Amino acid sequence: MASFYILYSAPLDRYHIGHTTEPTHERLRKHLSLHRGWTARAHDWTVAYIEDHSDKATAYRRELEVKSWKRRDRIEALIRGENR
Repeated sequence: MASFYILYSAPLDRYHIGHTTEPTHERLRKHLSLHRGWTARAHDWTVAYIEDHSDKATAYRRELEVKSWKRRDRIEALIRGENR
């Protein structure tokens, strides 16, 4: 089992899009921990959206698909459930 997820940071007003085979709460904990990655810029990330997938490859393809959209309004429509 794998998940595609979108995190949101209010102070940055930015989304982070990713995938994981870990439980989503564990992946979020890692994003919130002290590290040097891009998400270390904020410590308030919240899960805005999750999709479960049968395997890592499918979740990764979905991540790449959504990242290719490049439009914030389309990503926010997905979060609201208007665009699947």
